[in-house]
Amino acid sequence: MTEIDRGRLAALAGFATTAVLLVLTVVAFQTDALESFGWQGGEYAYSFIWIALGSALAGLVVKMAAPAPWRSAGTGMALAGTVGVGVVITLIVVFVWALSNLSV
Repeated sequence: MTEIDRGRLAALAGFATTAVLLVLTVVAFQTDALESFGWQGGEYAYSFIWIALGSALAGLVVKMAAPAPWRSAGTGMALAGTVGVGVVITLIVVFVWALSNLSV
């Protein structure tokens, strides 16, 4: 396997790991999977935000500190975390817009 293939595979693994965690958080929220632990909507939202931010920051650290091909895994993690943060920001903007434009 060439160095480029390993880098691409590592990037895909980093992205997929974060993406799976984010998707599992959404699925757990929709099915209320952690209700027995007392989780409600806010805990799932905080979990999603922490996973997204943590992945973005951890990805940057891995990208800077790790040897190849792990740098590519850091890039994938940072990309997926950034997408997650973008989703959170978009949802907040839509929520605030909806609250300001709804007539009661």
